Amino acid sequence: MDYFSQFPKIVYDLNGGSKANHEKIVPDIFRRIKIRDKVKENFLLLDKYDVQPGESPETVAFKVYGSPKYWWVICLTNNIVNRFHDWPKSHSEFETYVNDKYANPGDIHHYEKEQSSGNTEQREPGDFDHMIQVNADEDGAQAVSNYEYEQRLEDKKRQISILNPSYLPSFMDEFKRLVRS
Repeated sequence: MDYFSQFPKIVYDLNGGSKANHEKIVPDIFRRIKIRDKVKENFLLLDKYDVQPGESPETVAFKVYGSPKYWWVICLTNNIVNRFHDWPKSHSEFETYVNDKYANPGDIHHYEKEQSSGNTEQREPGDFDHMIQVNADEDGAQAVSNYEYEQRLEDKKRQISILNPSYLPSFMDEFKRLVRS
């Protein structure tokens, strides 16, 4: 099932009401469906998946659902709106991005230290939720470079949620119902 074919059609004036009438019938892409937070928290419906280098939403959809046409389920489940910014980049794309964004990727982005209350432990490799940003002169402050900061953000993007394939038909029915209402 094609993503855009599920949306209702509207008449759209390509010239914005100018003299010549250039109306076309197009999918109403301004409708937006969001996955409920309760669904995102349901471990029976969603599995974790680590995106491998070079994988796209289409390749993940093929691996999980047997067809690349369900790319949009992967994106919708993970609130991916902009593939360039929201999806993990390849190594070369990441290097280019960091070098374009920062004059010196090795410069200090911020300082941080372990927080003393709340979440105080690293739960798994790559988990930095136990760290808080502090001033450079704070006891125990550790420097985090621009590159390291961006790498952490990129690593977070690599772990996505996948809708359990057995729920795909129900998900599709619900999506159709919501997008047409």
